[in-house]
Amino acid sequence: MVRKAVNVFVSHPLNRDWPEESLRQVNEVSPRVKLKDVSELVLAERAGDTAAQAELDAILPEAEIYYGMIAPKDLIKRAPNLKWIQTPLAGVDFYLKPDIINSPVVLTNARFHGTQIREIVFNLMLMLARQSYQHFRFQQEKKWQLIMPSLLYEKTIGILGMGNIGQAVAKVSKAFDMRVMVMRARPDIQNKYVDVTLPPEGLPEILAQAAFLAVILPLTPVTRKLIGEKELRMMKPTAYLINVARGGLDDEPALIPALKEKWIAGAGLDVFATEPLPADSELWDLPNVIISPHNAGLRSDYYDIATKMFCKNLKLYLSGKPLINVIDKQKGY
Repeated sequence: MVRKAVNVFVSHPLNRDWPEESLRQVNEVSPRVKLKDVSELVLAERAGDTAAQAELDAILPEAEIYYGMIAPKDLIKRAPNLKWIQTPLAGVDFYLKPDIINSPVVLTNARFHGTQIREIVFNLMLMLARQSYQHFRFQQEKKWQLIMPSLLYEKTIGILGMGNIGQAVAKVSKAFDMRVMVMRARPDIQNKYVDVTLPPEGLPEILAQAAFLAVILPLTPVTRKLIGEKELRMMKPTAYLINVARGGLDDEPALIPALKEKWIAGAGLDVFATEPLPADSELWDLPNVIISPHNAGLRSDYYDIATKMFCKNLKLYLSGKPLINVIDKQKGY
């Protein structure tokens, strides 16, 4: 019996071209796979190209599987035969539109970010504790000036979110002899690297005690602007905010005065409400802020690992087996 072809549409990851090796991996999963790269069409449509839109309208009904970060507008309506979407990212907020949430289409993500994100969390924490940003400024000025650093040793880290990334951060925190407090939806689940586990209602207790607050949550209607003025004022004036998850988790209009007026000591920010961060944002000029351009989750072999995870899921799909890393679209993670 000849088994039917499965049309797999792929689009750019992070606005870059797919490496040829990644596309080859997908093609080699099975002779049934019929791969179509719609990256340029999707980007052109988003830029207002009506010809690209018309071409997508003509071919999207063929799509059974969609793999990529960037999706066409109104994907569910335009791809009536779509069964499954996988993003090469950990965050799925881009896909949590009402049409996708309310559809039977399965949504999966890539979960291998713990290693790289825990490293940037500690990179930011160490730079802030040791005021490395001041050293960089003094170096440019050829100025020899001692700075009295603080340590991570025996400090309390508050981790908001205990998925794979939060667990990885907790493990390294213990290696630095830190006290670890976490907020998680299931506080009954314990972790050997955690000293205190609290439900979301326990956030004020974490805010009051944390020397470093690491925000590692998915962006959902519940978590949006979780860290606002009230929460920032609950933090110690010596505390630092680390956000490597999504910009919408903190309230930037409240964060800016918190940093300028020293409600908190500083922040390490990899994500922002508007990206790229606008040139006129006051965050750029604040001396107690370290900014990186939403690259905490990246690594040199990112696309290779993400595609291998997709191919593993694709093999399961073709075999009629349950997929891994399935998202609860109502919860958003």
